[in-house]
Amino acid sequence: MASRLLLQNLSKRHLLRSTFASRSASTLVLAEHEGGSIKAQSLSAVVAANSLSQDNPVSLLLAGSGSSLHQAAEKAATCHPSISQVLVADSEKFAYPLAEPWAKLIQLVQLKGDYSHVIATSDSFGKNILPRAAALLDVSPVTDVVDINGPRQFIRPIYAGNALCTVRYTGANPCMLTVRSTSFPVPPISVDSKSGGASISEVDLSTLDEDSVGKSRFMKLSSQDTGRPDLGSAKIVVTGGRALKSAENFKMIEKLAEKLGAAVGATRAAVDAGFVPNDLQVGQTGKIVAPELYMAFGVSGAIQHLAGMKDSKIIVAVNKDSDAPIFQVADYGLVGDLFEVIPELLEKLPEKK
Repeated sequence: MASRLLLQNLSKRHLLRSTFASRSASTLVLAEHEGGSIKAQSLSAVVAANSLSQDNPVSLLLAGSGSSLHQAAEKAATCHPSISQVLVADSEKFAYPLAEPWAKLIQLVQLKGDYSHVIATSDSFGKNILPRAAALLDVSPVTDVVDINGPRQFIRPIYAGNALCTVRYTGANPCMLTVRSTSFPVPPISVDSKSGGASISEVDLSTLDEDSVGKSRFMKLSSQDTGRPDLGSAKIVVTGGRALKSAENFKMIEKLAEKLGAAVGATRAAVDAGFVPNDLQVGQTGKIVAPELYMAFGVSGAIQHLAGMKDSKIIVAVNKDSDAPIFQVADYGLVGDLFEVIPELLEKLPEKK
């Protein structure tokens, strides 16, 4: 009898705690910034936070050092009406997005803020930081979320995107998520849609461990200043595969992208062959893209590549092999030699103004 009453009391307590947690939802969004502005992918995480519940105050966490951090914080305060607070961690420890100091920072902010959810995007930033922070907080993260059905029920792809899995989180707070930015597009927002903007607060770092830097350290940043759109957020993506045969031939893809004002993508085979750097790889182990127009030249359509681009609005494929799997997902397909098709396109397309 006593054990039955104990179980009933525990069940009631669990029910009350779950109800209270759902009613008092609050979300911490981990944001990236560059050049004094918030990256577009981070705003997709804010959109995802809006799907959790009706009354869900969103706090945006920015970390770094110098004037660009504070410029980004000022812009973040007015960039989306759902953001109620911008938290700023200003320290040389966060000059580069290393997992160790960021994870310690998230643990510190969570202990003070007691958020019900922590969200980051499923890019190199979120995938690097969130699992370590989840381990420090002793919770299991839910990764690659593409849809949200409730505060604790999510949909994520499995088997390279061939199936969708519904996941119910039953652990303790916070519920930590990485979301695909392509699944949570940011609608156009008027600057005047929110008066005043969110409050900006400095994070007290006095209790942050001195050894939070950890065993990894920043060496260098390698980036190409091409003037082309970012691959993850571009409206048009032109991708080349191994059929281009060499890095010299791959320059045709780059020329076509310049004429279209598009980003350049590549298959894993093209990256492994050394045609282009790996930050241009599209696919399951690369970047997930969903542009308005995706053009694939010499791409066979391996399942790992399709997982990274099949949500594109319009897919155009050019391949010599009429049985290539890419044609099964393409809206428009041309069976032809890319060494004939691309030069003809370059000749007929007008120069970008």
